[in-house]
Amino acid sequence: MQTTTIFNFSKKTETTDWTIANDVVMGGKSLAKIYVNLEGSGVFEGRISLENNGGFSSVRYRSNSINTKSYSKIILKVKGDGKRYQFRIKDKISNGYSYVTYFNSSTDWQTIEIPLSSMYPTFRGRKLNIGNYNSEHLEEIAFLIGNKKEESFKLEIDTVVLQ
Repeated sequence: MQTTTIFNFSKKTETTDWTIANDVVMGGKSLAKIYVNLEGSGVFEGRISLENNGGFSSVRYRSNSINTKSYSKIILKVKGDGKRYQFRIKDKISNGYSYVTYFNSSTDWQTIEIPLSSMYPTFRGRKLNIGNYNSEHLEEIAFLIGNKKEESFKLEIDTVVLQ
């Protein structure tokens, strides 16, 4: 079975290609960071604040355009805190919308398989009526947390792979 690694964290990974985007863009006060821990996993962690209509935090990775024509799913290897996260992709960075799905994290390492065709388009939390993902390209992946409550969070990321 053919696979393409979108991102693989290791002890040597630089996180400079990953960007944090919090609710501060709208006046919120949530905080987050991404770093590589001693085991070589990427760690996205922080605190969600509902102050000033806030309530979300995200981290994204932009790449050169990856051809997705031969693939049907994305496989995440993650370890979390038992909270619900959103996984997002963009076929074009210039699009204002993302294709999304949700997953519940576990405190143990888990492999999550996401059919690309199940990812639906949203813009600012609203579902769009333009059909689920069916593009042949991918330029951005992201993880987002926004469960409408103040909470600390921690998601460890090992790999993101197309299959």
